[in-house]
Formats: sequence, C-alpha cells, structure tokens
Amino acid sequence: MKKNELKVAVIGGGSSYTPELIEGFINHYHELPVKDLYLVDIEKGRKKLEIVGGLAKRMVEKARVPINIHLTFDRQEAIKDADFVTTQIRVGLLDARARDERIPLRYNRIGQETTGAGGFAKALRTIPVILDICKDIEALAPNAFLLNFTNPAGIVTEAVIKYSNVRSIGLCNLPIGTRKQIAKLCDVDVSKVEIEMVGINHLNWTTKILVDGVDITESILHKAAEASGLTMKNIPDFGWDKAFLLSLGALPCSYHRYYYMKDKMLEQQLEDLKTKGTRADVVKKVEEELFELYKDPNLAVKPPQLEQRGGAYYSEAAINLISSIYNNKKDIQTVNVRNNGTIPCLPDDASIEVNCVIDSQGARSVQITTEMTPKIRGLLQIVKAYEELTVEAAVHGDYNAGLQALTIHPLVGSIDVAKKILDDILEENREYLPQFFSN
Repeated sequence: MKKNELKVAVIGGGSSYTPELIEGFINHYHELPVKDLYLVDIEKGRKKLEIVGGLAKRMVEKARVPINIHLTFDRQEAIKDADFVTTQIRVGLLDARARDERIPLRYNRIGQETTGAGGFAKALRTIPVILDICKDIEALAPNAFLLNFTNPAGIVTEAVIKYSNVRSIGLCNLPIGTRKQIAKLCDVDVSKVEIEMVGINHLNWTTKILVDGVDITESILHKAAEASGLTMKNIPDFGWDKAFLLSLGALPCSYHRYYYMKDKMLEQQLEDLKTKGTRADVVKKVEEELFELYKDPNLAVKPPQLEQRGGAYYSEAAINLISSIYNNKKDIQTVNVRNNGTIPCLPDDASIEVNCVIDSQGARSVQITTEMTPKIRGLLQIVKAYEELTVEAAVHGDYNAGLQALTIHPLVGSIDVAKKILDDILEENREYLPQFFSN
C-alpha cells in the first residue's frame, strides 16, 4: 500500500545543487507527498548547510507546501525509516577535485573529475564513504531506495552492487540532457523524442533516435556534425567529424571527446590551466557567487545562476526517478543498474547505463536492440575493466589493482606514467585513503 507521507534524506545537503532539488520537490508535491526532507552534511560543511537550508526553508514557505526541512549532521537520524536516500557528496570538497585534475596534467594526461585518472582518484575517496552510508541504510531503512548522484556515478553504483544489499540506482543528468539537446536540434518537444542509450556512465552511445516513432538516427548524425550545443557546461564544445559519426553509426556522449579527441582536449586543458586554472577552480568561483546569493534573506526561489554550475536537469532527473518509483509509473528512464546480461559483452554484476522501466520495485533494464559491434564494444570493455579494478582498489586499498586500472585506461596508458600518477594520488589524498595506509 502506497504511503501518504514520505521521508527523504539528502546526504550532502549543503551542496550548491540542493536548491534545484528543493524546487523539484515543490513542483511535484501533488504527486510526491514528501513530509520530511532531511538535509545532511558533515561538520566541515556546516556553513554551507545552514545557508542552503535557510534558502530551502524560504522556498518551501513561499510555495506553501507542507514539507518539513530538517538540517542535521546526524546521518543515522536522517536515514532512519527513510523511503528514499539520495547521495550528492564530494569527499575532500573542491580542493580535492582540483588536485584530481592537476595531477594527471603534470604528466601530460587529461585531468577530469570523472574520467581517467581524476575520476579514479575521486572513486578511491568516495566508494568507502558510500559503502558506509549503505551500512546505515541496511540497518535503519532496509526498504529504502538509494539514488546515487555522486560521481563517478557508474563506478560508485558498481561498488554498491558488489558490496551492499541496498536497493540502489545510479543517476546522471547526461541522458536527460541528451534528449533535450536532440529535441532542440529537431525543433520538437522533448516528449516526442525517444532514444536508446547503450554503455556505462559517461561512456554511453545513443544508438537509436526516434521522433514521433520515426527512426531519424542517421539524419541526427548529419545534423550533429554541424551543430553546437551537444555537450555539457564543463566540456568544451568541439564539433564532431561527420565522417567519424557516420562510420560510428551512433551519437557519442559529451565525455567521449576525451577519448575520441584526446589530443585536442588535452591541449585545451593545458591552455586553460595557464589562464583559468582547472575546472574545479572555475567551479569554486561560481559556488562562492551562488552561496552569496543564497544568503539573501529575500531570496526564496532557485536563482538562474545555478545553471552555470554544470548540473542542469539534476532535479528533473532525480524527481522523475523518485516519482516513477513512488507512483509505479512503469515509464522509461536511462539510469545506472546491474547488467544482468543486458549488455552481453560485460559481466553480470557490472554497472551499466541503459534504458530501464521504472516502477515500485525500482529499475529494470530494457533489452537493447543494438548489436555490440567492435566500434563500441572495444572501448566499452577496456573502460569497464578499468572500473572493475578501480572498485577493488578502493574497497581493499589494493595498490596493484590501482596500478593496473590506470595502466589500461586509454587516457593514461603507460606503466611509468600510471605509477607516478598513482603514487601522487595516494600521497596527496593520504588523509582520505586510510585503506591504503593501514598496514
């Protein structure tokens, strides 16, 4: 029987993204009756939590919806008897992200928050914390759904699949953003666009595009080669080569630029490093401005400047998923789930990002129609192997698994460089990686 009142815990509640999530709960209160919304953070994040919490309370009051906003540093209090737990944490804050992006660049390798060596470093810090949260959920809210937005979302989801019994789904704003970009390209409402996505988080291919039920994939590939705007805020908008897109037969996600345009992307990052710093440095400035706005006691809505943060459609993706589970909608969304044979060339317990039916039981993957040709399969299997090794390194403090993970990753790909990057990551993140230093 469906509950009339819901409890939701947001771990990482002091995030600059939180007002977007609050806006989503307000706009969808008619179908998602959240009574208690707990915003949780750690003591280091007290100031941000208080600022964001204040804005959240003003937003709810202005909208006149009966949602009780609770601010707490007691994670267990927030999780106890929750129906949904969302995670949007950044272990080590933006200073750690800046290190993640700078370390690989020292060795002329791409430094990016979720992809390559930067994503590897973030995973090492994040996975143990997420698994600790899972222990609380298992003990205090065994029927809750964990919806993870924390990057690297696919690797984190895989760790939860392998080392926890929690009902979890990994979430990313990229798939919903891709649908909206295609709709804009075709000048149609997004509701008319259907896509099939195949792959893993931040390495997925849109292999089929339908508008009003008509397959227009090839037409979109022609248009995409000449279009701008098919990217995320944090990824340079380099256009796709038409011959390459047509030979691939699929639309690569924004993050594929790091693989398919590796030299160009590295050159851009090194240039930016001299002028603007890393993406983390840019985000720091954006966040400082946002939190100054959030402090305004007269502000009671999500400010438009939040879109510059890079998390567009975060609220839409999160609220759509929660509402579809709560209301047993049985609609299709693209999320991160256990493979279970959906992509035959990957292990059953791998995390994949594909179309799923969303109902009261969670997410169930839809059988893909795409043939896994070498054009997709080759890169996919290599990066998935890197992800598997990264999970083992993070969970067990396994240096050897970490070395192998970085060595086989296409954006590192050299024993000597992999070893230097790994040693730098471990040394500069020592306080967050006790699993590597406990012996």
